[in-house]
Amino acid sequence: MKISPRKLNSFLLFKLPAAYFTGVRTKYLDYNKCTVSVKHRWINQNPFNSMFWAVQGMAAELTTGALVMKKISDSGQKISMLVANNNASFTKKATGRITFECNEGYKIDEAIANAIDTKEGQTVWLNAKGINKEGVQVSDFNFEWTLKVKC
Repeated sequence: MKISPRKLNSFLLFKLPAAYFTGVRTKYLDYNKCTVSVKHRWINQNPFNSMFWAVQGMAAELTTGALVMKKISDSGQKISMLVANNNASFTKKATGRITFECNEGYKIDEAIANAIDTKEGQTVWLNAKGINKEGVQVSDFNFEWTLKVKC
């Protein structure tokens, strides 16, 4: 299956409805970069009138995870993927439209190649930054993905 932003957004509706109904949407996906956007609305706000951190986390995770899914699909191998660790920092209130971007596809290539060659699990840390419409960073997420070739 060819993975595209439209197919990922449909996937959210059926498999991750919390992300879909809070407004998380994939805007761009290619071999090295993924962009996901979410707008601050009533349904995804916290008591401090900004976007709830977990909504930002869903968007950031999708940004990195979509790249991993695309790379696995393109490899033609059966490879499992799972988040092992993550961390985040928040530097400004998230209001308006927040765009998350990960452009570290090259890291996934290396981890998949190593997983295929060694038949051992591999890990890769991927970063997604949340940027508001003024170009100011509001959050910074890191996800450690584990990749393992299925037998």
